[in-house]
Amino acid sequence: MRRPRKPDSAAAEADERTVRTAALALLAGRDFGRAELARRLERRGYPAEVVAAVVEGLVAERLLSESRFVEQFIRQHAGRGHGPVRIRVELRERGVAQGDIDEGLAAATEDWAGIARETRRKRFGLSPPGDYRERARQARFLQYRGFSAEQVRAALGPGEDIES
Repeated sequence: MRRPRKPDSAAAEADERTVRTAALALLAGRDFGRAELARRLERRGYPAEVVAAVVEGLVAERLLSESRFVEQFIRQHAGRGHGPVRIRVELRERGVAQGDIDEGLAAATEDWAGIARETRRKRFGLSPPGDYRERARQARFLQYRGFSAEQVRAALGPGEDIES
């Protein structure tokens, strides 16, 4: 785990312009949630009151958007083969409000069962699990990746390569 930086005198006496510049530099790299951006800035030694004011200003200017962050996070992690359960937990760990998470997942257009099938295929190949033990192993893997029981069943069911 990384140690927090010691606040230097320049950071402790930072004005809003300095903190805003640091925040914009972070946002230039990727989107952040409000809480995560505030934590990052405070870890750099900036005063919490100034950080809170800057974050609120960025939200008011629409330079920082919780919903945009959630949408981007869901899309990115779904592309990595993560399911909605895991995405929900990771967003919660980043300090995103439960309502924003629920809205983001409800608005997501991802085919979660299809992502679960593709994730299973990448890991275990095209052929479906042959016996109960292999099926259970693949189900545990998909549950770890954050897919619901229904999505796991859809992924482990008869695939497109088997004719009914």
